[in-house]
Amino acid sequence: MTTTIKVSDSLRDRLKIQAAGEGRTLGAHLERLADAEDRRRRLAAVKDAVAHTSAADSASYADETAEWEQLDLPAAQ
Repeated sequence: MTTTIKVSDSLRDRLKIQAAGEGRTLGAHLERLADAEDRRRRLAAVKDAVAHTSAADSASYADETAEWEQLDLPAAQ
């Protein structure tokens, strides 16, 4: 299924040039842009969560990570 969206001629032309430069259709280019925005938002949410992590939780994470790093696990085959 397809649809029509209204954008200015100049924006359409910019997007078409970008898509062609990457060897993509305009639809594939728009999908890639949407995927990139989704990723940017997820990473921003992670950054915000890390910034709001309490000192106690950060210390607990560091302690647990140090314990895991000390384990002598068999190599994956």
